[in-house]
Amino acid sequence: MEDVATKLAAYEQRLQKALDFFRSEMNGIRAGRANPHLLDKIVVDYYGTPTPLSQMANISVPEARTLLVSVWDVSALKEVSKAIQSSDLGINPSDDGKVIRLSFPQLTAEKRKDLVKQIKKIGEESKVVLRNERRDCMESFKKMQKDGLLTEDDLADCEKDVQKALDKYIVLLDGVLKEKEKELLEL
Repeated sequence: MEDVATKLAAYEQRLQKALDFFRSEMNGIRAGRANPHLLDKIVVDYYGTPTPLSQMANISVPEARTLLVSVWDVSALKEVSKAIQSSDLGINPSDDGKVIRLSFPQLTAEKRKDLVKQIKKIGEESKVVLRNERRDCMESFKKMQKDGLLTEDDLADCEKDVQKALDKYIVLLDGVLKEKEKELLEL
């Protein structure tokens, strides 16, 4: 039964990773408010090396709809500006030679609804990932039963534990989704 506990723990870790990935995806969606996490995925070509923006600049929020990017190496300002402009943020950076300002316009009602549809789609895709993890875990337990390592009762107990863990993570995912939806729809 020790192997069962190990497999269940590994299963929970995979579910947690999927939830963490979903949270990071939600942080990357712009809600009309300036959020430093929006720039997490931006990578700058810094002297021929792809470097995450967060490792070469300080990102602050001086106002509700403005991000201020203070690049530590001012000679890389143009590359940073170019990377932000070519990203899927849809924001034009303005730099004064020392810092880059990103101003986020107010989201229209239509754009908010589109973003809600987008996050719900990402949520469904994440739930599919969670269910696939359940399937893989159950297949490994069924193989253990077939090999004579588990009884039918043990398999039924494992199935209950696996389903309980999945249900817990789906509730957590739905909570993150509802929170983001609320954030998107508030004016």
